[in-house]
Amino acid sequence: MKIDRRHLAIASAAALGAASLLRSAPALADDEALNQAVEELRKAILTADKAKLATLTADQLSYGHSSAVVQNKAEFIDGVVNRKVTVKTLDFPELKIAVTGDAGVSRHQKVSDSEADGKTTNTKIGVLGVWQKQGGEWKLLARQGFKLG
Repeated sequence: MKIDRRHLAIASAAALGAASLLRSAPALADDEALNQAVEELRKAILTADKAKLATLTADQLSYGHSSAVVQNKAEFIDGVVNRKVTVKTLDFPELKIAVTGDAGVSRHQKVSDSEADGKTTNTKIGVLGVWQKQGGEWKLLARQGFKLG
């Protein structure tokens, strides 16, 4: 069989494509793992699960609220566990994930309904999360809430 430039180009493209797929397989797994960590954090906040919140957050956590309040890990967990409102719903729509090595970024909205003293409050803000893989697990390292335009 005679190999010409066309056959060589096709073979090269196939080889590059296969190599690209092999390289991105771990990245896809990391994306899915980070996606799952964000979902686990959402559930832990909704249910005020102290143990799960501790597992999902880094010891160096910097947790910024859209009100400009910034909390460390202990303050964040205490605020969730001892909150004075009843959170009825909590969703993280429009989730986007980006992973590079042991660092990950999540962007999403935080949409919630809560109740305090018979009054319902609806919240819709944007959230930027910075995650770091520590001991093979994704941990929230920094979070900043912000008001949507």
